Amino acid sequence: MGQSIDIDGVKADLAARIAALDVKAPYARACELALDVDAIRAIAHRNGLNPAVTVAHFLDSALSRGEHGALVHGWLSVLHDAVTSERQDLAACDSFAAACSVRLAG
Repeated sequence: MGQSIDIDGVKADLAARIAALDVKAPYARACELALDVDAIRAIAHRNGLNPAVTVAHFLDSALSRGEHGALVHGWLSVLHDAVTSERQDLAACDSFAAACSVRLAG
């Protein structure tokens, strides 16, 4: 038998990581934030939290184009919503991707 995943524990860990990232975001460089976002993305991917993976990719793009400070707070809020979402299907990924596209274009 394989190991069972404590998805609630994973979601709680990711939510804590996002909260910590939100605290340091106003003071950190984009490259430092990108490392933390990548770690969150990897954990989400390993645990099937697909909307969070989608949002993490968009957040990385936003950081790459120079978004910082208060703008990052909004992205982290969307990432938190994706992590805690009950839906992990393709339609949920598409919905989060659409929201991120609007935010990235704005």
